Amino acid sequence: MINSFLNYTGSKYRIMDQLIPLFPNRCDTMIDIFGGSGVVTVNYHGANNFVFNDKNEPLVILIDYVANHSIEFIEKSINKIITEYGLTDTMTHGYEYYHVSSNKGLASINKPGYLRLRRDYNNLDDPKMKPLYLYALIIFGFNNQIRFNNKGLFNNPVGKRDFNKNMREKIRAFSKKWKAKSPRIVSKDFRNIEITKGDFVYADPPYLITTATYNENGGWTTKDDQDLLDYLDHVQKKGAKFALSNVIEHKGYRNDMLIDWSKKYNVFNIANTFKNSNYHTKNLTSKEVLITNYETSI
Repeated sequence: MINSFLNYTGSKYRIMDQLIPLFPNRCDTMIDIFGGSGVVTVNYHGANNFVFNDKNEPLVILIDYVANHSIEFIEKSINKIITEYGLTDTMTHGYEYYHVSSNKGLASINKPGYLRLRRDYNNLDDPKMKPLYLYALIIFGFNNQIRFNNKGLFNNPVGKRDFNKNMREKIRAFSKKWKAKSPRIVSKDFRNIEITKGDFVYADPPYLITTATYNENGGWTTKDDQDLLDYLDHVQKKGAKFALSNVIEHKGYRNDMLIDWSKKYNVFNIANTFKNSNYHTKNLTSKEVLITNYETSI
């Protein structure tokens, strides 16, 4: 399995080995309607064509940039940003050069340059540089996360790491695999994604009964949840297949609307992974499921 170069809240990388066997063996077009980090699109091989969609426009622009530029050019550009903003480069110098240990991390050293970079990104109008600045912020940001406030400004604080070997290997592997598949990249509301017979729709929406960066401040509502279920019913009527990742129970809450709707389809339990993800709680009692409108061999 290929991991994404983005650390996106709710990423399915850790459960891809559970999901892929439950996906259709073959389809004409696979449509990832809440694409996020791209990890599902890049790891599914059963489609002739791929469509990656996400409503987060800066995220989509960044993935499109990676799809259309060489990895050598991207690395060279990030290195220039590192130099311009006085950020660390442990790949070249090691931690000893900065008089810190890997355990302590680089936050105190990078904070001034990082805050200046974040300010410049939020004020930047140049569409050619915008995705590179965003990627640099992700590299040097806390847990490599993508986080915007309700005004659309990037607001993730500085992190402990830099453009190290692991980060470089991730984007190289992702870029190579992504370019081989060449998904069509779009940024639409899921309600506006058109479906035809023979398609396979994968949906990994914000979870109504959990809290994460993507559904703070009313970012995902009960109406959105209902509209998605109606949309998937429409997929069924069109003669296409769908698989929906979701949570039916979490911290004592139940998504009764989802539970009732799922009774007409197939429900597969997925091993709990929340303790290893970016949710801000430990020792959760959660029931994660994959709901499909087709039979599988498992």
